[in-house]
Parts: sequence; structure tokens; C-alpha cells
Amino acid sequence: MTIPYLCILIAALLPYVWVTIAKAGGERYDNRDPRAWLARQDDARSHRANAAQLNGFETFPAFAAAVLMAQFANVDHGRITWLAIGFVVFRVLHGVFYVGNKHQFRSLSWFAGLFCVLGLMGMAIAHVG
Repeated sequence: MTIPYLCILIAALLPYVWVTIAKAGGERYDNRDPRAWLARQDDARSHRANAAQLNGFETFPAFAAAVLMAQFANVDHGRITWLAIGFVVFRVLHGVFYVGNKHQFRSLSWFAGLFCVLGLMGMAIAHVG
């Protein structure tokens, strides 16, 4: 189960990539009041990168739970691995498309990641039931 666990770690750290991009735009970053600093930025890219960060934090719990559910239900290791890798790839693409202002591709990658999570959960339910 090393690769799916590694995917959980990558998914947990990925939002920090997007926040780093958000902080790199605009005026010098102010760590004393980061939310007010971000609100003052005129750079749309910074706002999109921040939104990608928030979305990454929002999707992480369901993904981590799905991987663990599938593992505990004894779902085939190969299926868990491929869906976990797929989720991470789609989340990276989601962030790239978000920052790059490619909203249609962003939405497609978001849904693809969701289907990976639902697939993991569905297989876990099928194996337990």
C-alpha cells in the first residue's frame, strides 16, 4: 500500500504549492495579515491560486477516507493504486488549469478526481456489503 499512502501525502501537501504561487504574485507578501494581503491583490492569478489551495484542502479528506476505506475493505491493491494515482494527477491538473484560468479543463479535472474518490468508496462498499 505504499503508493496509495504516498498519494495521500502528496494530496495533503499539494495545496501548499498553490498557496506558494498565490503569495508570489503582486506586492511583497505580508505574513502578519495574509488574508487581508490577498484581498488587496489586483493579480487575478494570485486569487485563482488561492482558490486552488482552498479547493485542495476541501477535497483532501474525502480522498484520504476513500483510500483507507478501500484498503480496510480489502479492495484489490492495484485498483486502489491506480485510482489514487489518478486522483493526484487530476488534482495537479486541476491546480494548473485553475491558475492558468482554463475553467473548462479545471472543471473536467475536478470531476475526474471526484470519480476516483467515488470509485474507491464504491468498491469499498461493494466489498463490505
